[in-house]
Amino acid sequence: MTSLGAVFRPQLPPERLRGVVRLAEGVGLEELWLWEDCFREGGISTAAAALAWSERVRVGVGLLPVPLRNVAVTAMEVAALHRMFPGRAIVGVGHGVQDWMGQVGARAESPLTLLREHLDALRALLRGERVTVGGRYVRLDDVALDWPPAGPVEILAGAEGPRTLRLSGAAADGTVLTSATSVDGVRRAVRLIEEGRLAAGRDADAPHRVVVYLLTATGDDGPARLRADLVADGLESVPGLGVAGDADTVAKAVRRLAEAGADTVVLQPTADEPDPEGFVRFTAEEVRPLVS
Repeated sequence: MTSLGAVFRPQLPPERLRGVVRLAEGVGLEELWLWEDCFREGGISTAAAALAWSERVRVGVGLLPVPLRNVAVTAMEVAALHRMFPGRAIVGVGHGVQDWMGQVGARAESPLTLLREHLDALRALLRGERVTVGGRYVRLDDVALDWPPAGPVEILAGAEGPRTLRLSGAAADGTVLTSATSVDGVRRAVRLIEEGRLAAGRDADAPHRVVVYLLTATGDDGPARLRADLVADGLESVPGLGVAGDADTVAKAVRRLAEAGADTVVLQPTADEPDPEGFVRFTAEEVRPLVS
């Protein structure tokens, strides 16, 4: 069964989050996703608050940019979330937007190498291992968590290009695809992820969750708002991106992504969504019953 979620976009002030979380919990939303976009809201701080304000909804962070974070700190924070809120935190890591990383003096010469080293060390620490590693970017000397998670923790990687998609298959437990990914793009991503899994000798039967964002607009002005977002991101010429319309139209777009290989589809409102709470309600109460 395809999981369905919605994004609380960081264009909204953080004080709006509590009301959205409470609503998401009340209407039975499966997953609420948060972004650590520079220079808006921290992913772990908002996730911890969202988890504390709810009892059931799963909270995703997509993504934590690894150039900003020492891997030991990432591991400590992820472990704490999973011990306090077992099974409800979903954490993804990624390269980060390179221009933003440059602004804060954290741009890596080889983002792919950094992501690989971060993923390997992070997953080992979360398994409770004692880690010593001297990589190009990640260096740990006899580091182990005092409070590792009580059970397995999935770590997702954000990926777009072929090399990063293969890396995600080889070194992560799942992959997050942006809203710039079409249905054909999902199919291509799944193939590349599988190539990475096979090359790394990963268990073919082990789950690897594919999460994709779907830019979504509702209401009479939905098509115009959708196009404005695509234009702002330089994606207006890419066919098949996003969806505008009623619940049935959105559900059909979700099903197309699921048939292409997405395990979770997360509806992403436009940056100027006028009613974030209404968007969450629409996702849970109108779209979810139409998606199997």
